[in-house]
Amino acid sequence: MSFRRRLLLKALMLFDVFVLGLSFALAAIPVSRLTGQVSFLSFLSMRIKVQNMLVLLTLMLGWHFVLSMFGLYESKRLADKWSEAKDILKAISLGTVVVIVAALLFRIRMVTPIFILVFWALSISICISSRLLLRSFLRRVRSHGRNLRQMLIVGTNPRAVRFAQSIEEMPELGYRLVGFVDEQWSGMKDFLSTGYSFATDLDRFPTFLREHVIDEVALALPMRTCYPKASEIVAQCKEQGILVRFLPDIFDVTPVQSNADVPGHNIAIPVYADHLEGWPIVAKRFLDIVVSLTMLILLSPLFLIVALWITVDSRGPVFFAQERIGLNKRRFRIYKFRTMVTGAEKMQSSLEELNEVSGPVFKIKEDPRITQVGKVLRRASIDELPQLFNVLMGGMSLVGPRPLPVRDYQGLARNWHRRRFSVRPGITCLWQVNGRSSVHFEKWMELDMQYIDHWSFWLDLKILAKTMPAVLKGTGAA
Repeated sequence: MSFRRRLLLKALMLFDVFVLGLSFALAAIPVSRLTGQVSFLSFLSMRIKVQNMLVLLTLMLGWHFVLSMFGLYESKRLADKWSEAKDILKAISLGTVVVIVAALLFRIRMVTPIFILVFWALSISICISSRLLLRSFLRRVRSHGRNLRQMLIVGTNPRAVRFAQSIEEMPELGYRLVGFVDEQWSGMKDFLSTGYSFATDLDRFPTFLREHVIDEVALALPMRTCYPKASEIVAQCKEQGILVRFLPDIFDVTPVQSNADVPGHNIAIPVYADHLEGWPIVAKRFLDIVVSLTMLILLSPLFLIVALWITVDSRGPVFFAQERIGLNKRRFRIYKFRTMVTGAEKMQSSLEELNEVSGPVFKIKEDPRITQVGKVLRRASIDELPQLFNVLMGGMSLVGPRPLPVRDYQGLARNWHRRRFSVRPGITCLWQVNGRSSVHFEKWMELDMQYIDHWSFWLDLKILAKTMPAVLKGTGAA
């Protein structure tokens, strides 16, 4: 889940709590005028402050739980507006029951039949209207080619084609179909006549995932006859951190009821998703923005001094830009202070035999391409500071697996290594505080997996706290 989606999700949760308070206040107005009973403002100013807080807390928690229970905070990218409106109607109705129960428990006199009717109508109207406005905004954004997700469909049967057609009929969903995956079967000729692209066969499926940007895989194989292969595909996607959806009619049965996402009449249920979500991931991005922006401002004099030093020391640009592999294997340009002579990348092929580290990465302790200034900058990790721009722009995080150059990525031998690309890359991680360049490649990858599997906001803070001492000591620097 991207940071923008998480931020939007949390804003939506806060808005729903606001809807609760607004509907509560507005519903109290006719009750106060018709009956002369206690108003909403009088309720808030009652003497028993602790009880008031308990009432409000109970209502907010109950409200949030009910709306979450009906999936209103799950991705609705594949759901039509009518199914979402139906879920809102059910959730608000049950939420209103929660209000009634709270009123009976805490003896809230203003909760009369008139209050309940007005509260229920207002809550439904505001919630549905807000969701429709949000859908309209996202539809406009996605129709202009923004916020797109790359989808691969496994299966070439008629149900897979119908699913693809329903996706393409709704560009506002923001999906781009990369192609289809399957093995040769009797219906392949009919599939090819549809004009859809056949991406690869099942044997080359893992390789295709490695070499292409794929955000989601839709599984449309008939489970009754292809269960072993379908199970293997899910495992392969999970190994590389790719979300998988499946169509329930892969069991060749018609579902009676489902809470899944529905484009038209096709249902796509997620069976594997990124576990890095919730408030902690929002706090992580907030920390990235605050720290990177603050450090860029405070370190601007140092940036100027280093820039002048590099210019005087050797010919060439101040900054070094290189294409790296980032979140979900998308490529981006990383920025560092230049520490090597101009054209150093072209010289690497002639130095491959001097490589001193295991795995696909390239490191030479006494690299002849490094300038005199570069040695000082690397020893103090000052050359990494321009990556704060990458963090501020969202391509990187302060903490996360190091982004690999394209050359190193192409040399990864194991699929599980690629799960590191399911999270945003960072300036520092467990590898940085456990020896840096002195850590062999396999241990480095294991540390990245350990970070992903045990991630928390507090782990990020712990790593940041340990990074500075590691940098000052120059542990493993190269």
